[in-house]
Amino acid sequence: MTSRLVLASSSKNRLGLLQQIGIKPDAIIPADIDESQKDGELPRELAHRLAVKKAKSIDEEGYVLAADTVISVGRRVLPKPMDRSEAKASLNLLSGRSHRAFTGVAVKGEDGKIASRLVQTRVIFKRLSLCEIEYYLDSQEWQGRAGAYAIQGLAGAFIVKLSGSYSSVVGLPIYETLNLLGGLGWGREPFADG
Repeated sequence: MTSRLVLASSSKNRLGLLQQIGIKPDAIIPADIDESQKDGELPRELAHRLAVKKAKSIDEEGYVLAADTVISVGRRVLPKPMDRSEAKASLNLLSGRSHRAFTGVAVKGEDGKIASRLVQTRVIFKRLSLCEIEYYLDSQEWQGRAGAYAIQGLAGAFIVKLSGSYSSVVGLPIYETLNLLGGLGWGREPFADG
């Protein structure tokens, strides 16, 4: 018998990562929560807190899977840019330097118990030319993206080095997600049909 799985996210990236390993959620119900950073809250704490809060916010039968990705330079969180100028500022900040992608993932079991993990990945960007930044901004790929970039798209060409989980930077650390689901007793095998 398989257990119902609810994805608490409208992210096509997260859905795609699950489908890549043969998992199709039974329902997609985006969490509607306040994602504001608290005063003094570190980026890693923010990503973890939001993932747990998202999982708790969905009142559905079965298992609920939630995640949140935060891009940071030092203690500074780079939000999803509201416009082109914010996106440009983020890309200028990331250019030629190292930053961190923190993804919190949380699973709420059928009994309401929450299991969670925080995955940290270090990413180093090449030094971006003005032409590269403008081309990327024109692509519109930055819209709705933490840190103003999508590693699985054009920005993949900006990555000099990545230490950690690629899928986590995309939006969902697959290895940790499967371990959390299995640890709470989710009964479906990955890589299987249905």
